[in-house]
Amino acid sequence: MNGMRSRKSPLPLPVRHALTKVGADLRDARRRRRIPTATMAERALISRTTLSKVEKGDPGVSLGIYATVLFVLGLEGRVAELADARHDAVGLDLEAEALPQRIRTRRTRPPGR
Repeated sequence: MNGMRSRKSPLPLPVRHALTKVGADLRDARRRRRIPTATMAERALISRTTLSKVEKGDPGVSLGIYATVLFVLGLEGRVAELADARHDAVGLDLEAEALPQRIRTRRTRPPGR
């Protein structure tokens, strides 16, 4: 390859698969609602080309556009769940490890002593 980088996405394979699934799920949600691509693109204020990229899981499309498509489909609440701490098993485990082993109450001294 003469030292040139491949044109393939530098994203990890699991991330590429996840984006592809998100795109397919968005396409299916649009189709279940019987929304034509032109109407969907118009409602999301994007071009049909961009909508096609979204539905293919293109990583070059901004998160804001994905969120807008979710909004048009009535699924915008899902965006807030993406990195919700309640679903962060590793973070919650690390936080639990840092909890103190014992908690002592401080003795207060009577006034004047």
